[in-house]
Amino acid sequence: MSDTWTISVNGRSYGPYTVEQMQAFAVEGRVVPQSLVARADDNQFHAACDDTVLATLFRPAAPAPTPIRTPQFFTAEGDEPQSFGRMEEESPVGHRTHFIIVADMKSRSISGLEEEIFNLGPAYPIMPQAWLLSSDMAINVVRQTLVQKLGKLDVLFIADATHDKAAWFNFGPESDTRIRRIWQKIPEALVPRRATG
Repeated sequence: MSDTWTISVNGRSYGPYTVEQMQAFAVEGRVVPQSLVARADDNQFHAACDDTVLATLFRPAAPAPTPIRTPQFFTAEGDEPQSFGRMEEESPVGHRTHFIIVADMKSRSISGLEEEIFNLGPAYPIMPQAWLLSSDMAINVVRQTLVQKLGKLDVLFIADATHDKAAWFNFGPESDTRIRRIWQKIPEALVPRRATG
């Protein structure tokens, strides 16, 4: 039996993801007991709570003595509903958030993306394919808006400097895992290393 899973959202498949990635998705609320999943060696999707390994991710844990605020971040590989890619509250009216947006455009023109960034609020190009944006929109709204201007090969990373959040698009699974580890500030000593040679 395979130790990786594919997630089905609106008829589109995402993955494969390792158990560690699935655990992170469950903690973030992006994978819930009713999420449709299939092991990599199986084409039949079923509820995540019906998978013997994933079911353990949804059991209530003992409450932590003190709440620890971890950074929130969202990934996307296309349009996805709220159950996969938790939506966050809009910023209060008049409250501006500062974003740093970096893109690597390979399949589309940068001008369409740049125009959309300037439509979101005051923005300034700080270097080629990088902008500083001030907006009252939530990070996932900014991401979803900008993703519409990207092609299949284009990459996007957004850092919310005000709320310590990040969002990205079109990174592969290995990059996704590395970004999460850095953003969650997991010490390098705890990160398993690949054997070389």
